[in-house]
Amino acid sequence: MVIRLALLVAILFGAIAPAATVFGDEKDYYRLISVATSKAPTESRSKNWKPSPEGLALEISGMTFLDDKRLAVAIRKGEIWILDGVYEDPAENVTYKRFASALHEPLGLLQHDGALYTAQRTELTRIRDINGDGVADEYLTAAKGWGVTGHYHEYAYGPKLDGDGNLWVTLNIGLGLKGDQLKRVLPDAPLGYRQGRWRGWGMILTPEGKLVPMCAGMRSPAGLGANASGDMFYTDQQGNWVATNSLHHLRSGVFFHHAEALASMNEPGSTIQGVTNVPGGVPLPQALRDFPQLRPPAVWFPYKRAGQSATDIMLDQSDGKFGPFSGQLFVGEFTQAGVNRVFLEKVGGEYQGACFPFRSGFSSAVLRLAQGADGSMFAGLTNRGWSSLGNASYGLQRLVWTGKTPFEIQEMRATADGFELLFTLPVDPQSAGDIASYAMNSHTYLYHSAYGSDEIQQQTLTIRSATVSEDKRRVRLVIDGLRELFVHTLEADGVRSTAGRPLLHADAYYTLNRRPR
Repeated sequence: MVIRLALLVAILFGAIAPAATVFGDEKDYYRLISVATSKAPTESRSKNWKPSPEGLALEISGMTFLDDKRLAVAIRKGEIWILDGVYEDPAENVTYKRFASALHEPLGLLQHDGALYTAQRTELTRIRDINGDGVADEYLTAAKGWGVTGHYHEYAYGPKLDGDGNLWVTLNIGLGLKGDQLKRVLPDAPLGYRQGRWRGWGMILTPEGKLVPMCAGMRSPAGLGANASGDMFYTDQQGNWVATNSLHHLRSGVFFHHAEALASMNEPGSTIQGVTNVPGGVPLPQALRDFPQLRPPAVWFPYKRAGQSATDIMLDQSDGKFGPFSGQLFVGEFTQAGVNRVFLEKVGGEYQGACFPFRSGFSSAVLRLAQGADGSMFAGLTNRGWSSLGNASYGLQRLVWTGKTPFEIQEMRATADGFELLFTLPVDPQSAGDIASYAMNSHTYLYHSAYGSDEIQQQTLTIRSATVSEDKRRVRLVIDGLRELFVHTLEADGVRSTAGRPLLHADAYYTLNRRPR
């Protein structure tokens, strides 16, 4: 999450506002309720808003629901608090009780198997209240074994639970290690990379209690979350080796993008072997051909248009209580203080899909997400002293569906000759069937060790036809020039609903790893 000087200047002068086309007002469909923030929120229904208790910097770094009333939150400075009354609207009577303390930068929280689990900087910890007084009195090491050199960037995230009962933890890479830090790196690491053990890897703690390294190549894997099938995903943030923010499917033996994670390739238990050369300075499709272990993201988030620093992942399991996107993923956004939406599908055994803008206007950087019993989304906020949009430094906000259905592209699926769009509401056949209502282009990125990448090999695509289904919910686009391993940007500014309404968000970004045959 290192923010460069250029980004700080952009923030100060308002240059980082989302560039996606937005028609209408997001709060008409999804309303923000401030539970606690460091400053009065800019968007609130209640004048009786209250800050968090004096002296409590609610820099939320982990969240998990204990039941249908109480929310446990980890805060960056090493404590766990239990909050009650978080569902009230307005949230005027929230209570706070400190449950645990003296933790080392916990960056996740999960209630599991009768305890709370959190990833501290050096270990995964299991925490319990033994005597029933509401305060933790047992702290046990559930797993350890990754390297820590003392570099500030060596964060540990998690855990999150997958469909097989494994607890996932992801480990940040260290950046620019020097001095005494170099004494604690792996000696004689392959390819000359200098990192602590398992830095840049994803690991699981099995139900039997075994810590297993699974996959590598992460830079700043701040978000974790499983989809409806129980497959685990993580988000990464733009930086060296990472072209822009991305969403990846975690599984054994694959490599994502950050080459320095290969420092642990020869360690006992490594699932990646035999990498003798890392291609650099080449377009991503070529890098994937030259580097067999390298796997593409399921989704790229085009920089600024779909966020600048992706964070947590939340699966909508509300069965419609949170609107028309049940089964889809929501991804937190740090710098732009918002949330994006992701639709995934599997083609040829590989996940791919589209991301869409969803909701902006949170009071601070969105670091953690959790879904409440009523389907609403809870957002844990902290900008950690780095800059983000919003008027607060930290806090807790709740996003509630108003019951009105926004006119959106609900799904975007690849077909053999284009894409099929599913809309949340019936479309006007005349506008939706007119190819002039749409525009599409594609691009890819450079795979290199430099910070981020421009969009390269850009190409404008020709839309041949737009066919509206009988029920007016689907449009099939036939498109010339589709390219595998490219991001395909769709602009649908001209589409209208049967009520004459434009799309709330008219842009979509589909990562086409494989074309259906």
